[in-house]
Amino acid sequence: MTKQEALHNISNLSALVVGDVMMDAYLFGKVERNSPEAPVPVVLMTGRDERAGGAANVARNVQALGADVHLATVIGNDPAGIRLIELFKARGMGVEGCILSKGRPTTVKTRIIRDEAHMLRVDEETDEEISTELSASLLSSCISILDNKRIDVLIFEDYDKGVLTQTLISGLIGEAKKRKIPVAVDPKLKGFLNYRGVDLFKPNLKELREGLEQEVDIPEGLPSAIGSLHEKIHPIVSLTTLGNFGMWVHAPSEGVVNTHFPCRPSKVIDVSGAGDTVIATAALMLASGASPSQIAETANIAGGLVCEQSGVVTVDLKTLLSEI
Repeated sequence: MTKQEALHNISNLSALVVGDVMMDAYLFGKVERNSPEAPVPVVLMTGRDERAGGAANVARNVQALGADVHLATVIGNDPAGIRLIELFKARGMGVEGCILSKGRPTTVKTRIIRDEAHMLRVDEETDEEISTELSASLLSSCISILDNKRIDVLIFEDYDKGVLTQTLISGLIGEAKKRKIPVAVDPKLKGFLNYRGVDLFKPNLKELREGLEQEVDIPEGLPSAIGSLHEKIHPIVSLTTLGNFGMWVHAPSEGVVNTHFPCRPSKVIDVSGAGDTVIATAALMLASGASPSQIAETANIAGGLVCEQSGVVTVDLKTLLSEI
């Protein structure tokens, strides 16, 4: 199978994305004076925007590549949470796995932007784990989706906000294995070692260092660190993103051992959302039957395309195919 064939097959796939969802809010304005009340600028608003972020941005990337997507999460039963559900439905995402909780605030990250410059960010959130009851309800909802919808790949998107409990992770991995559904993971620190036996594990360099609790020099320290990673969680494929150094792929059972894929030449403008694009692309290529090397090459290009644009954007299938 060629990379192009694998990409064309994505339109036949459907993904379940499970993880931390948030609202990315933007206030745009201009500054013409300082406040008389404190030594701070006064921002005269000229516009606002709101976008579904976190795991929902991974879901958006899945859709942009042509696949269907279902989203599973716990958010607050508050105006931001209700608005997120509206945004998901408007985009045609499956929301059967989205649970609204009265006792939990929806994560909202509000950015104040002056003339395209980021001035300030205000966060409203909790990072406490969801309750045992909510975790059980979310697991039940995900199992129902697996039973009643065609799901070709399960994607965990972890932002350390408390949705992905150890019980939920192990339960869903077990259910996916029963159904022979591949599992891809974009991890964070708290649950880094909870994803044992998954098909694809995609940390970035910072997450690798924090998760293994060791310094990792690149490139000379990577083989040892990646070896330790595989000893601890036994993924079939690990795909470590390294910023402008590219990607490092290790899949010994597939004949790919500590292989480096450099970044494609590009003008980096904004790295926001690149990791979400990489995990969505890698997971769909995995489900499409691509090899570890094909997965890495394609995801590497997709991530680079995102970095050439300002803000959190997605890459569509036509654009990606033109760059392969």
